[in-house]
Amino acid sequence: MNSITQKIASSGVFQIELVKKIGENDHDILIKISKVLAEKFGPETVLTPSTIELYFNRDGSAPFIARLRGEIIGYIIGVPLETFDKEPWARMDVNFGKKNTLYTYAFVINKKYKSNGYAKMLKRVYLNWARKRNHLKYITGHVLEGISSNFKGKVYVVEKVPNWHGTKKVFEYYRRTLELDRPM
Repeated sequence: MNSITQKIASSGVFQIELVKKIGENDHDILIKISKVLAEKFGPETVLTPSTIELYFNRDGSAPFIARLRGEIIGYIIGVPLETFDKEPWARMDVNFGKKNTLYTYAFVINKKYKSNGYAKMLKRVYLNWARKRNHLKYITGHVLEGISSNFKGKVYVVEKVPNWHGTKKVFEYYRRTLELDRPM
């Protein structure tokens, strides 16, 4: 089955697409790209066909793919915070149940394209898309300690989590306010 996407941004040979439905024909490349995460955070971060279905094809999710010359080179997936209703950190978020928060589940670019600005462009498109959704007020996520201090806009650390999912690394659960970032 082929993927169904909507082109959101493009420039020459590079484009970013919002995924409406990911097809099985794109599973292998997404899994391959996700292995970049496994190098840092362990094998449980590698996508599987079931996690692809769960996060790319879930109602309310906002998965974006980046393509270079037609080949997928990265992705970012936003899902409603309420998706994680079994996770204590999610249920304790002050916005849980308000349906106003998009949680960044995964953000990865193929290693060979990391320093070309493609990741920055993908993230910018994701944030701008979220800003245009009036019901969304926040984006949250877990990142390595110190990473969120590099983010622009109104971003703050909600909590620090030692040994996040057995990684032996400290992660920050951050919240970015979208409404105050909105361009005038």
